[in-house]
Amino acid sequence: MRVILVVLDGVGVGAAPDADKYGDLGSQTLGHVARSVGGLSLPHLAEWGLGRLGPFDGIPSAAHPTAAVGKMAERSCGKDTATGHWEMMGLITQVPLPTYPAGFPPEVIGAFEAAIGQKVLGNCTASGTEIIERFGKEHLKSGAPIVYTSADSVLQIAAHESVIPISQLYDLCQIARSILVPPHHVGRVIARPFVGSPGAFLRTERRRDFTDPPRGRTLLDGLVGAGIEVAAIGKIEDLFSGRGISWAIHTRNNEDGIDQTVRAMDRVVHGLIFTNLVDFDTLYGHRNDPRGFARALAQFDARLPDLQSRLSTEDLLMLTADHGNDPTTPGTDHTREYVPLMVYGRSVRPADLGIRESFADLGQTLAELFRVDPLETGRSFLTSLKEQHDGR
Repeated sequence: MRVILVVLDGVGVGAAPDADKYGDLGSQTLGHVARSVGGLSLPHLAEWGLGRLGPFDGIPSAAHPTAAVGKMAERSCGKDTATGHWEMMGLITQVPLPTYPAGFPPEVIGAFEAAIGQKVLGNCTASGTEIIERFGKEHLKSGAPIVYTSADSVLQIAAHESVIPISQLYDLCQIARSILVPPHHVGRVIARPFVGSPGAFLRTERRRDFTDPPRGRTLLDGLVGAGIEVAAIGKIEDLFSGRGISWAIHTRNNEDGIDQTVRAMDRVVHGLIFTNLVDFDTLYGHRNDPRGFARALAQFDARLPDLQSRLSTEDLLMLTADHGNDPTTPGTDHTREYVPLMVYGRSVRPADLGIRESFADLGQTLAELFRVDPLETGRSFLTSLKEQHDGR
């Protein structure tokens, strides 16, 4: 038996009950993308039952869906990628990770500059494309790394690959990671390499995330501890600091992520294949590009049969997200939203999974399915998926 869990990074399906606390009242990533492009054509996801999760232009509500469908609310504080993934695996973040809307304080940025032996550029809140246009030319002249943040708990370091080689950029991120101890324990340090010339800079696909390790046991720890294989595709390994991972493949983009997932299905006999598809978030949500977002959704939908066709009788294919990233809002940051929960398999009953109170319900279900120790939080929905699951 295998579970293929694919996270459509940033694909939210409507404002969460507490969205107002995060400035995200009215956010609706999928619905607003659909409206912006005059309707989405996602025939395979529609067949699964995606249209049952909201009024999405172009996506009908299937009378007889082929997948079990619901949506999940986040219990953790925040709307960061790391906290979303950790909660899926059973770990609730009770204390919000720190953010720095005015840039990093002297005790952080000064310590970093002292450690690397030079001043940095930026130290402000900005989008990734904006920051390299603002400071890229000066960076080329001085060689100083560009440090910036966003509304999320991140410290990002941008550098031109001809100025700071990629291995050196990763080293700088590791140095920053070692400095960011409580109370400045930001969720992620992100390497943001780019190429090109002023006016035509382009971020490359060699981004890496250096994450503060999860502060508790996750489902991944339980699976690996029980001898069950966990394959991490995309940035999953980074988000869990390599913990609870049997082996990992980093990917260039969504298409490569799907290709690597297909290859993992040829390799893994029993276990979890955990994939993150980041383009929805990075390329389109953060850049306020609903048309690009819609194209990425259509491209994923077209590849969904590749995954379905490789499922054995016992396998499950699960789709979800880690947060929203509504590209139609004035800001460029994540949005606090419900995320989809869709489960497909040859033996899956296409049940209505309802509104789950926590992303951890997903992890608790997998703990029961794989017969490892239950998680500290979350309610399993396994009995809703299968009329009979004895002997699993």
